Amino acid sequence: MAKRLWSVFTDDMDHCYYTGSPYVERHHIFEGRQGYKVKSERRGFVIPLRYDLHPNGARFVRTPENLKIDDKLKCMAQKYYEEHYGSRQEFIAEFGKNNL
Repeated sequence: MAKRLWSVFTDDMDHCYYTGSPYVERHHIFEGRQGYKVKSERRGFVIPLRYDLHPNGARFVRTPENLKIDDKLKCMAQKYYEEHYGSRQEFIAEFGKNNL
């Protein structure tokens, strides 16, 4: 059975957060080293993005606008964290750096 991902930013994980397209990939806002992907899942920092907007996707289209998506999402997630989960220092301890 597939893992059920959720997001603090949307209840609709089947449509792109930006475009509404049903052709999505689930983007973990933080991933990679030190278990950031698992931490993103636990905190709800996952968001559906159309395949060509997904910064880590194989079909990502590298335009100046699209390149800013990942930074915007990291800022959104950190703001959410600081409003709902903990302090900036706690965020940095959990996700490695300040994005604001």
